[in-house]
Amino acid sequence: MENKILVETSARHVHLTAEAVEILFGAGHTLTNKKDLSQPGQFACEEKVTVIGPKGSIKASVLGPTRPANQVELSFTDARTIGVVPPIRESGDVAGTPGCVLEGPCGKIEIAEGVMVAKRHIHFQTEEAKALGVVDKQIVSVKVHTPRPVIFEDVVCRVNDKFALAMHIDTDESNAAAAAGTVYGEIIA
Repeated sequence: MENKILVETSARHVHLTAEAVEILFGAGHTLTNKKDLSQPGQFACEEKVTVIGPKGSIKASVLGPTRPANQVELSFTDARTIGVVPPIRESGDVAGTPGCVLEGPCGKIEIAEGVMVAKRHIHFQTEEAKALGVVDKQIVSVKVHTPRPVIFEDVVCRVNDKFALAMHIDTDESNAAAAAGTVYGEIIA
């Protein structure tokens, strides 16, 4: 492969504000790092929440650290399960998205917006992006090498000195491509 990129499956998860953490898990509570993720400074937490929509609920992991806005990233299958119709968005772009209720062991909050299906994307450290000839916000196609090869189109390149090279797809996309275990892809267009 000319430009080998690790492809990771990003399962449903929630990003919380510091205020939401205290409401859901108790006054003074801070997120507990369970496992570092591939992106520097990001981690999966011991904490979980219940995401409640008009038709049902599902459990979701919390990712840290805290953020300026609450955000719920689901697959379309997850969204149908709870009865929400979210748009496909880049992480952090919560304006105009549907809301839901989040419930933790110490309380619950209703968020007016923040539910989305994450747009498939590749994280590039600045020098990696230069080496592969891509720029921030560029849209590419990526062939994923699995027993069920798939070409993912409309993949956004996200470039930042703090990133590590990895492509993120959701569980629906991962299942469609039979992307189990360690999987790589390559930019083809």
